[in-house]
Amino acid sequence: MLILSRKKDESIIIDGNIEIRIVEIEDGKVKIGIEAPKNIDIMRKELYKKIQEENLAAVNNTTNLEEMKRLLKKQ
Repeated sequence: MLILSRKKDESIIIDGNIEIRIVEIEDGKVKIGIEAPKNIDIMRKELYKKIQEENLAAVNNTTNLEEMKRLLKKQ
């Protein structure tokens, strides 16, 4: 992991087209601004991990298709 020190209003540039700017530092929190191309997904890590877990659960779903058909016919 690369670790950098930045002050308020300073930035880092990633890959020449993504800018991460320190907008505010207060009470142990850092507010950052991100400018990136629209095709770049930006997520909080906790949300990213939750999506990965849900996708993995969906892939591992072992629901019996015959049981699903039976349940759908009842409706």
